[in-house]
Amino acid sequence: MEVHKALVEDGNVDEAIELYHTIQQAGVEPLVQIHTSVIKAYLKFGKTKGALEAYLAMSAAGVAPNSYTYTVLIKGLCADPNFFGDAKKYLLEMMDKGKQPNVAAYTAVIEGFVLWEDKIAEEKGKEFVEMMMGKGFVPNAKAMMKVLKGKPTPVIGKVMSIVLSKLKS
Repeated sequence: MEVHKALVEDGNVDEAIELYHTIQQAGVEPLVQIHTSVIKAYLKFGKTKGALEAYLAMSAAGVAPNSYTYTVLIKGLCADPNFFGDAKKYLLEMMDKGKQPNVAAYTAVIEGFVLWEDKIAEEKGKEFVEMMMGKGFVPNAKAMMKVLKGKPTPVIGKVMSIVLSKLKS
């Protein structure tokens, strides 16, 4: 695992992926950390589709993602408007599997409603937060403010409007 991590950190993504495939072909059950490392490598180099495919391969191999894997995947998917729908899907999947998303994961998705969706995004965002709350989740507005620090004021305002409207009701 250390070799794989070093390859990724040095930017040798192709070699890291080759090592990953070699491990799989040898019949060694890859650990969740190796899969997560591959997902991170794809995302680091702007290959969102590859990251999603790596996640799907992980699932197909029967390796259960942990909360960190989900967070890496969700944040990466949110960074690409073409994969925002997938980010929402995997946040809900995470919750359905009994894992609570951390502030970075759910803030990225809520921020995605502001950044990537159309003019009715705020309402869609409110519906999504309501769906999350229906699964027993309550967003932490104070923690979200820390994650949003440094973002443009209009983005912060819209994100907090989405969340606070549901926390009040």
